[in-house]
Amino acid sequence: MERVDIAIIGTGPAGVSAAITAKVRNKSVLLIGSRELSEKMSKAHQILNYPGLPEVTGADLVAGYKKQLAGLGIEVTEKRVNAVYAMGDYFGIQASGEILEASTVILAAGIVMGKPFPGENELLGSGVSYCATCDAQFFRGKEVAVIGYGREAEQEADYLAEIVGKVHYFPMGKEEPQLSDAVEVVHERPKAITGTQTVSTLETDAGSHPVDGVFILRDAIAPSQLVPGLATEENHVKVNLQMETNLPGLFACGDIAGKPYQYIKAAGQGNVAALSAVEYLDKKKREKQADAR
Repeated sequence: MERVDIAIIGTGPAGVSAAITAKVRNKSVLLIGSRELSEKMSKAHQILNYPGLPEVTGADLVAGYKKQLAGLGIEVTEKRVNAVYAMGDYFGIQASGEILEASTVILAAGIVMGKPFPGENELLGSGVSYCATCDAQFFRGKEVAVIGYGREAEQEADYLAEIVGKVHYFPMGKEEPQLSDAVEVVHERPKAITGTQTVSTLETDAGSHPVDGVFILRDAIAPSQLVPGLATEENHVKVNLQMETNLPGLFACGDIAGKPYQYIKAAGQGNVAALSAVEYLDKKKREKQADAR
């Protein structure tokens, strides 16, 4: 895939708004997230404060988003983003085992609710992973635990089972997981990850499970872990009124940029972030043309 002007991570109101604005401003767009857009929004019974759409249901608003994206020719790329790296004049986006490139990035991936597990941050990269596709090969023949937060996590657990020795799946949702027979489902609540230099045990509310690795497959990754060097505060990305982060060319909007968690606020910030990204790109283009003279 060739480098795009603006990559947008997240398909909630902020990400959709940013994609629409960027496309209208004639920039190439890569929209990464769920093709179902916002599951949280789709379950909303009524949204009372969305201008022009009094008492609209979440499902109807999501349907409108899908229609507008399709009308503009904006496709959703369904990949799990595990890391974003600032590479100088572009960004490298690690997504489902491949690297995508974009001149600018807009983070609109929502907020990670809850605190990390004890031991998660300390053992990240030493047995703790957020990407089965990326790291499965390091656990060939070994025993791993998967802490899964949805259907996509189940797919990654099945993939792991084809490569590693044994997979124990710990579902974090209420629905019964749909997994292959090769995956053992464990209905216990993870409490902590332990180990000295590498992972050795997953502790739960019912006991201890000796494992060589723990894959934590959430819908979103904490911004401080997603982008090296990104300034954050209380699990939110620090932004100014233009939705600019401390990293040039990287913008953030919606819930990931802080409270209040409101659909209309997220959509507005998505519009601002896209306009700021467009201005950034146009400025870079003018500077490049001036240097060439």
